[in-house]
Amino acid sequence: MSQSSALSPQARVDALAAMERPGELDVLVVGGGVVGTGTALDAVTRGLNTGLLEQRDLASGTSSRSSKLVHGGLRYLEMLDFGLVREALQERGLLLTRLAPHLVRPVPFLYPLTHRGWERAYVGAGLALYDGMAALGRYDSGVPRHRHLGRRHVARLAPDLALDTMAGAIRYYDCQVDDARLVVTLARTAAAHGAHVATRTRVTGFLREGERVVGVRARDLENGRDVEIRARVVVNAAGVWTDEIQEMVGGRGALNVQASKGIHLVVPRDRIRSEAGFITRTETSVLFVIPWGRHWIIGTTDTPWDLDKAHPAASRADIDYVLAHVNTILREPLDHEDVEGVYAGLRPLLTGESEPTSRISREHTVVTPVPGLVMIAGGKLTTYRVMARDAVDAAAHSLRTTVNASVRDSITDRVPLVGADGFEARTNQRVLLARRAGLHVARVDHLLGRYGGLVDELLGLIAERPDLGLPLEGTDDYLAAEVVHAVTHEAARHLDDVLTRRTRISIETFDRGLAAAPAAARLMADVLGWDEARLAGELDHYRRRVEAERRSQEQLTDREADEARVQAPDIV
Repeated sequence: MSQSSALSPQARVDALAAMERPGELDVLVVGGGVVGTGTALDAVTRGLNTGLLEQRDLASGTSSRSSKLVHGGLRYLEMLDFGLVREALQERGLLLTRLAPHLVRPVPFLYPLTHRGWERAYVGAGLALYDGMAALGRYDSGVPRHRHLGRRHVARLAPDLALDTMAGAIRYYDCQVDDARLVVTLARTAAAHGAHVATRTRVTGFLREGERVVGVRARDLENGRDVEIRARVVVNAAGVWTDEIQEMVGGRGALNVQASKGIHLVVPRDRIRSEAGFITRTETSVLFVIPWGRHWIIGTTDTPWDLDKAHPAASRADIDYVLAHVNTILREPLDHEDVEGVYAGLRPLLTGESEPTSRISREHTVVTPVPGLVMIAGGKLTTYRVMARDAVDAAAHSLRTTVNASVRDSITDRVPLVGADGFEARTNQRVLLARRAGLHVARVDHLLGRYGGLVDELLGLIAERPDLGLPLEGTDDYLAAEVVHAVTHEAARHLDDVLTRRTRISIETFDRGLAAAPAAARLMADVLGWDEARLAGELDHYRRRVEAERRSQEQLTDREADEARVQAPDIV
């Protein structure tokens, strides 16, 4: 990797300038979620001149609001969707053992058994198949096999489960990742290989020559400047915004994408005593209770959503639904006072028939509705790399027909993400690193789990400014250095970007990050050159966003929740 992976403010300026220059990009990707950043990485590592535009922030849509699981999808076994499960398990092993061992980690789950006899055999057979598929994949599964547990063992592992309703449990393993951090790392890896990445740049139309798409018109939202970017192929990876992009090319609806809302609750770890996560069935799906540092993530719902796509809102009915279902297996029920964070996200589901969103498969589709435009939709976080490969394969076909250029096959199964290199060595050196930096070893472990081998960037900032080695005022879990690093290396441009996606302060504190906001804003102002008015504007916007979310979560219906949430629109 000859180029810097840092997504600094200057890197954004340089990326837009490079994309505007004549001499055309080979591939321009629209959408900065996991599929878009994965597509940019796939394209650039095949030798294609690649650009990426995102209208808001990296991972600002679906890709920061998932269950944060890298998993095969147990419930798809019951749907007999074996191909999808096998593919996802293969990608899980690849991410855990080769591509992103610094970001992806195994997590144990309990599957509680409530019926004696048949259920243990039925669920056990499914989990044996699940583990077998993972073991027979091309990559090491990286996780232990499932194990049957009696009631006494479950009581030791998870004393807060309601054991009187259980006949035991089966423990199995999947993996988890901070989804937004994965996306930022993909974008940085693409940039390290030469891709041009620009956030806060909205596509407003397509450039055409006859039928063919030859680029886009876009608006740089940070300074109100309109730009034209030419590209041999445009790949649309806009997720739930796919229909809006299709309308720009004349409404030729090659894909029909239905947005399905999933909400998650975050509660402190001490509210549920358990050494493992667990899952429970609902009428339509399964509910996960997932360990998340000093917290639990509980979700998710699966309901159609046709309101504001930028800011899906969780209603009180959604929150009540999740609490009611998780309380069926807890000794001490949770209530609204236990909830420190709530987030809602939209899944882009491909629809064909009139089936409920909870039954629609997560498989993806790639189409070329007009020459020069590739569209991809569907899929799931775990299989982003497969989706990206398929999208670039389609782009390569288009390139071959227009410029007779041969395009190499995908190599992303052999391209570790930035931070993977050096992760093991730095982990072995954790005590030494802590001593040198004057940090507690637990702080270094926290940094290693978020940045891997890139921990040197953070430690370098702390060496220059020892005050950045202190916890960010208003939160115990993140260092001040992480705010500065988010701006200098991770494309963060607004307070919201840092508190919501580069860190998870907005969902991990009862005040939703309001206490941490002033200190974080001041650190950002120093790097970005904000004056007092701009700093006050960022703080005001963040406070209004938190208030709007809180109001939306008190409303009974989706429509009322949406009306409350949209009172705080995007800052640009």
